[in-house]
Amino acid sequence: MEQHISIWGDLAGVDLRQRTVDAAGVATRVVEAGTGPALVMVHGTGGHLEAYSRNIRDLAKEFRIVVYDMAGHGHSAKPDRPYTIDYLSDHLIAVLDALDIEKAHLSGESLGGWVAAWTAAHHPGRVDRLVLNTPGNITNKPEVMAGLKESSMKAVREANRQSVRTRVEWLFHDKSLVTDELVDLRLRIYTQPGFENAMRNILAVQDWEHRRPYVWSSQWCSRIVSPTLLLWTDHDPTASVEEAALLEELIPGSRLEVIEGAGHWPQWEKPDQFNETHIRFLKGK
Repeated sequence: MEQHISIWGDLAGVDLRQRTVDAAGVATRVVEAGTGPALVMVHGTGGHLEAYSRNIRDLAKEFRIVVYDMAGHGHSAKPDRPYTIDYLSDHLIAVLDALDIEKAHLSGESLGGWVAAWTAAHHPGRVDRLVLNTPGNITNKPEVMAGLKESSMKAVREANRQSVRTRVEWLFHDKSLVTDELVDLRLRIYTQPGFENAMRNILAVQDWEHRRPYVWSSQWCSRIVSPTLLLWTDHDPTASVEEAALLEELIPGSRLEVIEGAGHWPQWEKPDQFNETHIRFLKGK
């Protein structure tokens, strides 16, 4: 891929469709490109669909790619309730319904990986293949939960370029890839009226009372029948490669691949490898 200049530089010439759909009563921002089997990509905690802007061009050559802002996130509506894993999974199914997609490949990053895995376990007929991209703190480390809460709330409460930059840089191994454009994009989201309350709801699963029913366990992971790729990195700030092996044991038939030289956003830091890995796995190669 050519050197990253800007998000619109990455997307120039791609036939994109952006719209807002009604997903079970939640006005949801969606971007689509390409044709073929549906591939729905789900961003992480406090994120937004632009997390995948470096992947859409290549993946749209093979798939009908769908990226969206989860409920409470980005420019989607923000119902005032905790955004628990089952709620976000139900919202994902509602997005599929709104787009008339009966079955899709799912690729989720961080919180999005947790949501995608839960969806595959509880709605197996709707999920083809599954990619879990650095799905985040699978061992429920209190220090990771506390750090994510603190940095995310600070980024919204203070809502300036530096606080947001610090939050975004946490995602990256190579901090130089955090551009002013990316910081300003997230700053605009974080300064929406009422977003501080939305972030509290987003971070609900970092509190044990809301997290406990959804922790990674064989009880529900054993129900995943979709072929599953665990896509890890060697610099993920939430979980080591060794911890990824625990998830490999929980999900029947899953396999692990590691992208080197990346943090929590390999889709941005190593887009060529990320895209090639997806195409190869999702096409059954």
